[in-house]
Amino acid sequence: MSQADIAEAVARLDALTRRLRRECPWDREQNERTIVPHTVEEAYELADAAQRGDDRKLLDELGDVLFQVHFLSLLLEERGAGDLAEVAEHCRQKLIRRHPHVFEEAEVSSAGEVLRNWDQIKAGEEGREPGIFGDIPENLPALLYARKLQRRAASAGRWPAAGDEQADAESFRAVGDELLALVDRARKQRVDPELALRAAADRFRDEIGER
Repeated sequence: MSQADIAEAVARLDALTRRLRRECPWDREQNERTIVPHTVEEAYELADAAQRGDDRKLLDELGDVLFQVHFLSLLLEERGAGDLAEVAEHCRQKLIRRHPHVFEEAEVSSAGEVLRNWDQIKAGEEGREPGIFGDIPENLPALLYARKLQRRAASAGRWPAAGDEQADAESFRAVGDELLALVDRARKQRVDPELALRAAADRFRDEIGER
């Protein structure tokens, strides 16, 4: 597909989004707070399709997520706070800034080093809250929340770094089995595993953040 074909397809989706916003009663009633739960749901469906290796489903779910981006950008535009073009350009500039090994003279030797540099560059950007955990949302699911805290602590040299190699299928399954066993233990002891992990992650955040 040519660049012109891509631009035309995106323009058609943009036009459709605007028409739905004007003419559909449900779409007219939406705002960021009401639409974001649907955005999160679509992201999970996209993740499921990717995990299953289902390209047909992946194509469908990518479209749903793309529509969410168009719709939320349109809400910004309606109140003069931005538009889809600004969203795209902001993203482009951010990616350039966080990839100095591609666009500048920095050198990296592994994917892990790329992630560590990414976190360090991100922490120094204007508007970021202070501290290594300053911009991590507390409403993330507990597993993702804990993983993000640990990754950020590792990038700051306050927690062991992850290996550079991707886990193989055997390791992937073993970790899944261990997590499932912990959930079963929590169930038997009448402990909510989501709340227990979140509380532990919060303690980790406090302890590491004070170092």
